[in-house]
Amino acid sequence: MIRRPQGAPMPMNGPRFNEFIQSPKVRVIDQDGENLGVMYTREAFEQAQAVGLDLVEVSPNADPPVAKFLDVGKFKYEAQKKANLARKSQKTQEIKEIKMRPNIDDHDYDTKMKKIIEFIGEGDKVKVTLRFRGRELSHGQLGMQLLQRVQADAAETAKVEAYPRMEGRQMLMVLSPK
Repeated sequence: MIRRPQGAPMPMNGPRFNEFIQSPKVRVIDQDGENLGVMYTREAFEQAQAVGLDLVEVSPNADPPVAKFLDVGKFKYEAQKKANLARKSQKTQEIKEIKMRPNIDDHDYDTKMKKIIEFIGEGDKVKVTLRFRGRELSHGQLGMQLLQRVQADAAETAKVEAYPRMEGRQMLMVLSPK
């Protein structure tokens, strides 16, 4: 059980506990999970001390708030472990970029398409960049046809997130997993 000197400031993080609980009455649950009913906070705090545990406010938004007999340090540690596990299991979605030219050969196109399908399968977004050089810029329709072909070939696994658009000498399109 944590002992605080009289007049100590309230902890900034985590749940309120012991003398920091501000509600006059709380619904109390003991260490075995038994509901002891609604009682005055001071009385519940004394009962928790008698058992050798802290009175921890686990549901402050309830009416009246719910407090439990717990070891506050252990409670905070387990909450932090749960938050770390949730953060670890999150998948961040990356954006992979595939660069092409408007006059790409069939074999090169097939290789690029295999990589696009692989990236989509891993759950990443794919940014397809078509770079124009010199006089190729005057044949923008060829680039548009190529990107429509990419869109059609990847239609089973991907959807178009950003449709083809020109940015300077480049034409861009973004695909994301379905």
